[in-house]
Amino acid sequence: MKYYVTYNRNNPVSSFKSLFNDLWGDWESGSARIPPVDIYETEKSYVIEAELAGYKQDEVKVNVDKHILTISSDKESLKDVDGKKSLVRERIYRKFERSFSLPEGIDENKIEGEFTDGVLTLTLPKKKEVLPKTIEVKIK
Repeated sequence: MKYYVTYNRNNPVSSFKSLFNDLWGDWESGSARIPPVDIYETEKSYVIEAELAGYKQDEVKVNVDKHILTISSDKESLKDVDGKKSLVRERIYRKFERSFSLPEGIDENKIEGEFTDGVLTLTLPKKKEVLPKTIEVKIK
């Protein structure tokens, strides 16, 4: 599974973003609300771990369609309730959708998920590859 993300903290663009974040808050908040993931490969599977702190299992959907795995949620932050006015609100939830192209060789029907302590772990098993069979050709 090829999925590379790199961050260059010394990049001039990062300094530019930092300037705007300092002046106007998180001006790039749309991307800041996408759950971070770790992706790794084992001998038998690929594993995606998505950090979903504050979400419950029933608030998160995972599906596969046309070799695209999608993690999404419609959870949104609560509005002020009768008689309560928020003074500080740092825990913000927004609808999100994150998709990953699945590589060849994934057994999509056997993908499993586990939601524990705010971390969604998806195991994407590799198909058992058929070993090449040697066929002896008789020569006349």
